[in-house]
Amino acid sequence: KKAADLMIDQINKAGGIAGVTIKATVVDEGQGTEGVIAEYRRLASNPENQVMIAALSSSNCLALKPAVEQLKVPTIAWNCDAHQLLADGKSNYYFRPNGNTVTEFAAYALYLLQKNPSVKRVAMLNPDYAMGHDAANIFSATLKAIRPDIEIVANLFPKLGTANFQTEVSRLLAAQPDVVFSALWGADLSNFVRQASPRGLFSKSQVILALGETVLQQNTLPEGVIVGVLGDGWWMSPDAQAKPETKSFVEEYKQRFGEYPVFPSMKMANAVIYMKDAYAKAMAANGGKWPSRDELAKAMSSGSFDTLTGTSTIRKDNEGMVDQVIGTTVKSPDYAFPVIGDMVRYDGKVLTPPQGEDPMAWVKSINADLLKSLPKPGSYK
Repeated sequence: KKAADLMIDQINKAGGIAGVTIKATVVDEGQGTEGVIAEYRRLASNPENQVMIAALSSSNCLALKPAVEQLKVPTIAWNCDAHQLLADGKSNYYFRPNGNTVTEFAAYALYLLQKNPSVKRVAMLNPDYAMGHDAANIFSATLKAIRPDIEIVANLFPKLGTANFQTEVSRLLAAQPDVVFSALWGADLSNFVRQASPRGLFSKSQVILALGETVLQQNTLPEGVIVGVLGDGWWMSPDAQAKPETKSFVEEYKQRFGEYPVFPSMKMANAVIYMKDAYAKAMAANGGKWPSRDELAKAMSSGSFDTLTGTSTIRKDNEGMVDQVIGTTVKSPDYAFPVIGDMVRYDGKVLTPPQGEDPMAWVKSINADLLKSLPKPGSYK
């Protein structure tokens, strides 16, 4: 929401979209799926609401899909990464410019195998809902596609909102894994890091935190933790730093909110850019006239657009192909918290299952040749 507010303010200060001021209505997903769907339908009934940006929760966006297609409202899945969302190739109004879970979690397994090709024992700790189970399945399937001898020694699924992770930490320590992979996020991730660090988990195992960039500024992560941004949205990446508009966004975000943006902020900002770009394309194709919902959907349906952190390419199935930036925490003399070093940037097109192919079947077909073809950790500088 912070990123959306900032982006909308910047667009409106510059004259809006073709002179039209953007106005946003915010819906809280915390009310549950039924409430989100009801709010979506209510907003869609007003023709002035031309575009929806929804949703974050996998359960919400998957449940919204029938309403999106029925009501024919161009809708941007800004941070719903569930690979199931667009897998049937039948979406005409739902678009995802920010990538999906297969691309994201397969990338972590590949990075691990590049960094530690001799890994043998892996433990996993993921939240007990759709994204957590997808993360575990994709990560382990990618590892075993290349190294079938790897043993999964623990596969834990604590409930969302868990405050005490001492039992899970004990089980992870007892399993003696070479690697611990986790897609915990939010307060759950913060609590886990604070409780696992003093008990030595980070020194005894290579820890991978798929959403680890979100807790860097809490200054609780040691060096050597593999972290990423579920896409390319690291505001300190070379591509982001090379763009004046990105540096301006980051500086204004820090000044306004007292913190640097994390990858959900960048995904939201990129979703707003995608929307603005679609308006420009639709109006160019329509003689400069203000577009209809259908004309906007057509403009969103294919092509590439520049983001704050790189480029996103939209396929015919409305799936966005986005590069994956992953690295390892290192200390920085310029910041009071660890940053991401030893980075790699994987081509999103290479790690996205081909259109029409079963995503998990594609994951299981990954082989060592793909691993050898990828750029090495530390190559993205």
